[in-house]
Amino acid sequence: MSASNPGADTAISIPKKGTVPAIKLIMMPRDTNANGTIFGGVILSQIDLAAAVEAHRWHPGRLVTVAMEKVEFHRPVFVGDLVSFYTSTVRTGTTSVTVRVDVWAQRRQEKIELVPVTRATVTMVAVDDQGDKTPLMRRDDPLPLY
Repeated sequence: MSASNPGADTAISIPKKGTVPAIKLIMMPRDTNANGTIFGGVILSQIDLAAAVEAHRWHPGRLVTVAMEKVEFHRPVFVGDLVSFYTSTVRTGTTSVTVRVDVWAQRRQEKIELVPVTRATVTMVAVDDQGDKTPLMRRDDPLPLY
């Protein structure tokens, strides 16, 4: 079961019971835009961080973001919402990790409601100290996400 708009590539997966998000945070007033909702750039920044958490399961060294697919916001996020960023590895290459990030907001004002916010696919590449691509260290044995 998934919540989605008409495009299948934008489907946001409902988190399975017991799944642990890579990042979970309560949105604060400092994160609002001129409309009083949470600024999209704040969510994008957290998507990038969540993708890094997942990618570091495959490579404990330096990783850089090289791509983030189209991000479409389906529902606004409000001050006080508990926002969870669920990650999964889509694929690993020789030097790259592609991560899917599904973002959900838990409304907690009058009743608890879980709403889909957005999803993104982020590609991260392992690099050495000079910024050159380097092979992933854990291609067959990812670390657990706690």
